[in-house]
Amino acid sequence: MELAKKDIRALSKEALQDFFKAQGHQAYRADQVYQWLWSKGVHDFDKMTNLSKDTRFLLDTHFTINHIAVDQQQRSKDGTFKNAIKLHDNRIVESVLIPAKDRTTACVSSQVGCSLDCKFCATAQLDRMRNLNVDEIFDQVVAIDQQSRTYFDIPLSNIVFMGMGEPLMNYNNVLGAIEKITSPDGLGMASKRITLSTSGIPKLIRKMADDKVKFNLAVSLHSAVQETREKIMPFSKKFPVDELLSSLEYWYEATQKMITLEFIVWKSINDNLDEVRALINFCRRVPTKVNLIEYNPIGDDAFEQASNEAMSMYQKKLTAARITNTIRRSRGKDIDAACGQLANKAHKK
Repeated sequence: MELAKKDIRALSKEALQDFFKAQGHQAYRADQVYQWLWSKGVHDFDKMTNLSKDTRFLLDTHFTINHIAVDQQQRSKDGTFKNAIKLHDNRIVESVLIPAKDRTTACVSSQVGCSLDCKFCATAQLDRMRNLNVDEIFDQVVAIDQQSRTYFDIPLSNIVFMGMGEPLMNYNNVLGAIEKITSPDGLGMASKRITLSTSGIPKLIRKMADDKVKFNLAVSLHSAVQETREKIMPFSKKFPVDELLSSLEYWYEATQKMITLEFIVWKSINDNLDEVRALINFCRRVPTKVNLIEYNPIGDDAFEQASNEAMSMYQKKLTAARITNTIRRSRGKDIDAACGQLANKAHKK
């Protein structure tokens, strides 16, 4: 009977050390293997060239390395890349490489589908099929770093968790992946170059603060008026705006890190003075900066991009209130790679 192989990247370094010791090998072999897996991103035991053939055969006998593959790649006219990522079980997620003048940003996914129900987001129309594992999140970053070096001749400089899924609904694996990405034993990226974007789960925002995370936080707010927010983001009935604001105050007190608010402005939904005033009052309670975002259509006529005048009104009012703000232009819209457009369209809810 053939031995059932475990995914080696599901093991801690300590568990790998125990394996080697049980097999009569020195524990330091685990350090070598760990470097190949997490620092060099190798997916083949035969490429671990500082291990003997016998050691590589031992690993291949007991373990497998589940890994992603870039199944399809699209390039936007603005230079943005969108990847359809095939997982080891043949499910698909999408990730994005966004180039700028002197840096590149990876937008990575955390779930196959999404746990939430935001009406304006294509990903939210999909079934939530499962959470991504630590290695599946990590591999997206490695793949995009390789693309950045190949096409733009620079290493990946920033990571945003703004792809498919709600990162906080996959808390342990997302934080585990960030630990591998930032660890000297992993990719060694600086935490300040990583931003986790959430739709707003107050108790988990508090948990991040208690866990003393070092990365940045962005919140998809879109309205500081509870009634409006419930219409566009029905899940928020369970997480009132006041509770969300309280969790952000707790976050700032613990981390001293300013929060970014992502804010789409829609015609006839939140393009009025009452909404602007509510946003300003929200921002006055906790240090924030506001990204005003262009809406990227997903085929729902209920949502329409606000006028330039409405966007300008938001900017003028926020600036007058001394709240840092910017209008963020979407990238990759022509290949459905912009915010809210990522979707494996074979699995609609």
